[in-house]
Amino acid sequence: MKNKINTKAFSDLIGGIIFCALGVWALMQTFGFQVIKNSAVQPALFPQIMSAGLIAFSALVIIQSALKLKTMKEDDPMAEATGSINILKNKGVQAAVLVIALCILFVALFETLGYVLCSAVIGIVIMYLIGKRDIKIMLLVGILVPLGMWLVFYKFLSVNIPMGLLQPLKDLVDMI
Repeated sequence: MKNKINTKAFSDLIGGIIFCALGVWALMQTFGFQVIKNSAVQPALFPQIMSAGLIAFSALVIIQSALKLKTMKEDDPMAEATGSINILKNKGVQAAVLVIALCILFVALFETLGYVLCSAVIGIVIMYLIGKRDIKIMLLVGILVPLGMWLVFYKFLSVNIPMGLLQPLKDLVDMI
């Protein structure tokens, strides 16, 4: 087999390298987290576990792809040509770019609009992008899931998450 660069196995290798690097970066960021005295569980623990998992699974993808590239035959499914990542032609790439933009907006508007509103909007848009078109389900899931998660974190775990425009709701819950 001549050109292995345009194969699915090669694109998996590149993806594995990118995600492994992202995991290493995220893990390094956790070392600057605040340490709470006399606490067995530190704020950095969960992000460190997630980062380590990302690194481990990315390493597996890298190894698997490298081995596949070495032993790949012409009729192997991983020898198929990869799709285009041209943003003008590929609807999947367009959707991915939109989700990335939404995540950036989520971070930018988190303090102002609050967790519940930001999560509801991004959830509804992503449901639409993946083909869910039942408006009742989209609204119920998009609103009730972030609201329920906020309630669990705020009331049961004592994590103060910004409510933004829905601050009166937080004040109402505090009265209960």
